[in-house]
Amino acid sequence: MTEKEGLNRTKRIGTGLSFILFPLLFVFAFAMHPGLLNPRLLGPEELILRAHQNGMLQFAHVLVTLSTVLLVVIAMHFMKLLERSSAAWAGMIGAAVAILGAVILAADKGALCLTMSALDTLPENEFALMMPGLIAMFSFKGWLVILWGILLLPIGFAIQAIALLKTKVFPRWGSILFLIGALLVGFPDGAEIINLTASVLIAAALVPYGIEIIKNKVQKVTA
Repeated sequence: MTEKEGLNRTKRIGTGLSFILFPLLFVFAFAMHPGLLNPRLLGPEELILRAHQNGMLQFAHVLVTLSTVLLVVIAMHFMKLLERSSAAWAGMIGAAVAILGAVILAADKGALCLTMSALDTLPENEFALMMPGLIAMFSFKGWLVILWGILLLPIGFAIQAIALLKTKVFPRWGSILFLIGALLVGFPDGAEIINLTASVLIAAALVPYGIEIIKNKVQKVTA
């Protein structure tokens, strides 16, 4: 095997693993949220108290933070897949929007969720004193308002899913599941059963495709 062949093989396997790991990490992360069978929209204080001293939930948020790298790989792969089709522009615009959303997702988990793990090391009386500041953070005050941009992630992937459905460069059933999942995965906090269902749909669409990429049985995409 030449150096170039080895590099291409490594890139192919890495891309395939991205398609497998991203949806599975999301399924795990949303499954770790309490109150799945009692969905309701939560306010800032309720979100803070739900995360407080919840080690598994915070670990799930760490995984989501790290998974943003995988989201970039997937968005770029779909852009390349659509590059020579009639939906090339949609592929590029969808990728740009999704990648920006992925960056903001990482910022969201870093600013809010990872911060909670640090504050959980404080005694309860000191943690209580932090509540006004935490409520301001979870209410997206100040420049944290840009965290609403997290909605760009599902919008970008929805654009790509529609383009994939139109051009048929991706299995039709997979495009439909991916589109439905992308539209539902951004549902507000407190109704994670919907996000979990969306993640399962995305996994059903992407995991088999990731396996096919690793087996080198799909259309080649120039990286």
